[in-house]
Amino acid sequence: MTPSPAPSPAPEAPSPLAARLLHRDAMVLVLDKPSGLPVHPGPKGGETLHDHLPGLRFGLPRMPELAHRLDKDTSGCLVLGRHAKSLALLNKLFAEGKVDKTYVAVIKGAPLEESGRIDQPLAKRSPHRGWWMQAVPKGSPGALEAITDWRVIGRAEGLSVLALSPLTGRTHQLRAHLSNLGFPILGDAIYGGASRLPGGPVLHLHARRVVLPVAKNAAPLDVQAPFPEHMLETFAALGLDPVALAAAADGAFS
Repeated sequence: MTPSPAPSPAPEAPSPLAARLLHRDAMVLVLDKPSGLPVHPGPKGGETLHDHLPGLRFGLPRMPELAHRLDKDTSGCLVLGRHAKSLALLNKLFAEGKVDKTYVAVIKGAPLEESGRIDQPLAKRSPHRGWWMQAVPKGSPGALEAITDWRVIGRAEGLSVLALSPLTGRTHQLRAHLSNLGFPILGDAIYGGASRLPGGPVLHLHARRVVLPVAKNAAPLDVQAPFPEHMLETFAALGLDPVALAAAADGAFS
């Protein structure tokens, strides 16, 4: 009697994060990462994006992998490559600065100018502070070039809303740059003095838009992530129109 073939393994159940996909094709996933979800496992344990990768395969034999990273408390566009070839291309595009990224942040204070560029190197604060960064003079030991363009897209009640374009990709670049400028991001517990206790303001930093030139003979992939609920609540309290802010951010560096 011929033995019955072994049953095929059950397909991986889709991740709940599948509902937050902003774009999916044969090469790339762009996910609207929720605030509070780390992308990598840490010493304290807990849920991370890595736990969801098996459920984002959508039939492919390997899990997608990150092409870049976002801080735990930063929301918005997160790009993943679906296979080795696409990941290599995405890594090259990010490394060569060919990916356009626009963030939106609510900051404490009001810059006098309407736009500007922050050209300020960053370095680790100390070997014991993990990836915490600080602005340092050019030429300092361990200094890494860091450049951020910014534009004011809203002002109200001692707060401002900025569109931000990081031209380099340093850890905590936007948070450290704005804090050094004297305008820390609302809810920033590391660089802005916000409380780390539950119930305090959540970090108001959102990866609004990413533009990826992934195909040689086609228009770049252009993806936008809707504002998270905590930022929408802040905009409403300030009397600011989120639709107008999104449009201003998307056109800020075009």
